Amino acid sequence: MPALSVDLLNFRDAALAADPGGTRVRRGALYRSAQPFPAAGPRTADGLRAAGVRTVIDLRGAGERRPGDWQALRGTGIEIVEAPLEAAGEAVRGELAALRTDADLGRFYASLAAAAPDALAAAVGAAARPGAVLVHCAAGKDRTGLLTALLLELLGAPDESIADDYVRTADELPSVLAALADRVGAVPLNRLPGGGTREGAGTPGGPVIPAPLLAAPRAAILTFLRLTREHHGGAGPFLRGCGVPDAVIEEFREKAGCATTGLDEAGREKAGRASAGRAPVALPGR
Repeated sequence: MPALSVDLLNFRDAALAADPGGTRVRRGALYRSAQPFPAAGPRTADGLRAAGVRTVIDLRGAGERRPGDWQALRGTGIEIVEAPLEAAGEAVRGELAALRTDADLGRFYASLAAAAPDALAAAVGAAARPGAVLVHCAAGKDRTGLLTALLLELLGAPDESIADDYVRTADELPSVLAALADRVGAVPLNRLPGGGTREGAGTPGGPVIPAPLLAAPRAAILTFLRLTREHHGGAGPFLRGCGVPDAVIEEFREKAGCATTGLDEAGREKAGRASAGRAPVALPGR
């Protein structure tokens, strides 16, 4: 596949790191990125079309989006699907307030995912549509990371390989954090003399941002995957509990997978099917 030129920060094919051997995840099916900075232009639109992208899944909330962000995609045949994955609810806000370690970040991901079943169902439904899909939030790290991890597990990618994709965001974070700060007129959270990252606030007197939120720690996504498995049985059962039909999961696997025969709903060994009905999604404990 020829090299792609897409004018988006943190843009990549999730298959490249998660399945370098090309045995489980089809290349050119699942892309991820940060939001457009400052807005998508003709070059971005051309790059996405060249990549075969037909659907963009926007995980940002209404307060984060701007009307012109994806204006350049009008008339290109690329559809924007808004599936806001927001930190709402007392339990999720509690996880965020208590966030101190890399594992805490993974627990926050688990709580955030469990608290947003409708958004996840909409996102997975969009990911199963024909053509390549691009998933993004603001930085393309946290919300994008947890959704991409769930989708990769559906295809049978091992946890460590999923983490290999997740941590690649660390290389892009200085540019992404600077662009985010510029968008809201704040001081970049990770700006230090001589480089490096730190805990801090984007505006004087603002809340301190925990260090794990300014990084892409491997332990965070591994903790999220472990908790999803422990509390729900894996990505497949969890997403079905969010309201994703079996047929949609299979459509995504057929589109984005290379070797899914014999996998169960979690992307693991075949063990029969559970009911396709929607089950309550419980928030994981700490």
